[in-house]
Amino acid sequence: MTRSFPAYLAGAWRTTDEQRPLLAPFDGAHIADVSMCGPRELEEAIAAAERSFAATRALPAYRRAEICRQIAAGLGARREEIAQGMVDESGKPIGDARAEVDRAVHCFELAAEESGRTASGGEVIPMDVRPGGVGRLGVVRRFPVGPIAAIAPFNFPLNLAVHKVAPAIASGNPIVLKPATQTPTSTLRLAEIIDGTAWPKGALSVLPCTREAADALTTDERFKLLTFTGSAEVGWKMKARAGKKRVVLELGGNAAVIVDESADLAAAIAPLVYGAFSYSGQKCISVQRIYVHTRVHDDFTTRFVEATREVKVGDPREEGVLVGPMIDEANAKRIERWIGEAEERGARVLVGGPRRGTVVPPTVLAGVPRDAKLSCEEAFGPVCFIERVASFDEAIAAVNDSVFGLQAGVFTQHLGHSLAAFEKLEVGAVILNDAPSFRIDHMPYGGIKESGFGREGIRSAILDMTEERLLVAR
Repeated sequence: MTRSFPAYLAGAWRTTDEQRPLLAPFDGAHIADVSMCGPRELEEAIAAAERSFAATRALPAYRRAEICRQIAAGLGARREEIAQGMVDESGKPIGDARAEVDRAVHCFELAAEESGRTASGGEVIPMDVRPGGVGRLGVVRRFPVGPIAAIAPFNFPLNLAVHKVAPAIASGNPIVLKPATQTPTSTLRLAEIIDGTAWPKGALSVLPCTREAADALTTDERFKLLTFTGSAEVGWKMKARAGKKRVVLELGGNAAVIVDESADLAAAIAPLVYGAFSYSGQKCISVQRIYVHTRVHDDFTTRFVEATREVKVGDPREEGVLVGPMIDEANAKRIERWIGEAEERGARVLVGGPRRGTVVPPTVLAGVPRDAKLSCEEAFGPVCFIERVASFDEAIAAVNDSVFGLQAGVFTQHLGHSLAAFEKLEVGAVILNDAPSFRIDHMPYGGIKESGFGREGIRSAILDMTEERLLVAR
């Protein structure tokens, strides 16, 4: 039976007049109906968040930690249900969906720890560095900023929302969350779990709505912070319209990898294949560009292509499937066009195949021009290319030849090259001897250039969601 999901509005479930049918990306099955919200519901949620701030900021650290642990336990208890729902709504392969629930559990466990450390901690500052400061004591503490507006993407529908909700709860801030319209059920199930805790009822809203209806999340001055994960085009426009509130943007990328002549090729293949093609490449840090030293280029290419041919493609409900559908047919057709454009300009497809509906098989190319879409834009699909480089310096220059700068991977056994990559690569993080898609949820995560503004990760988010206040006592 198709389930109906009401919106979660300030601690109450609200069924609205507009019902959006959710269709599974893989086979088009009607999996759910979701209540869509408009400006009236947004206003109710914002007003409730503002009213509830007095209650959330008054929660002691141990209570916030208890709430986070209860949520973690609730997610763990419903792991399979939430994972299966994620497969249905997003087409994410079941193995990756289970891993995403596990990461969400870990995020709330991390938030519980940080609630009494980063969110509530402080430091003592000596005042006697000048004669006038003798006899005075300085104390710095962090305090919650106030209502938070959060917008989450479709590709990690639970965990990237949790990266906003968990630090908000840990730091004592109300939050209004807009999930992606294609994938709202994971966060609505999360709201069911939070509803069973002591988190104040008006302090969380999860409102499926269109981008236009959610405009107040960007512009309303009652919000003190806007945290957005999504495309660079949308994110930077939102920042320009956000007014005086703080803004954190986790945007796109076209992640690059350097395979140095000293790299352990046998150890590089598996993480790079997974990093390029898991969840059909629909990750901000999916491997897209691989620059390989000429001395190991042919060997690496042969191994990588052979491993790509072994990737299991198909129904995301089947165990072992790595590449399922893309989120919709429009994006699958876009990737198909981009591959065709690269071929027309001289690129060669080393492994691939025809699109089948929303499913694009894992594709590897060579000879992609630097100004082709597959090189200079974010593909967000199961496609990557390999390019030969003559030196490590040339590889670094190629990685940096991008408007994006999220994460980069470097495979090398050369200490000097490792340090040079860390110093010279224009990215938010350099991942040595692993794919740039590597992430653990306590990491400060974010990029530079078009890839974002600020950092996520539980502790980093809490720092943005709190503000320092100084007390000088005489």
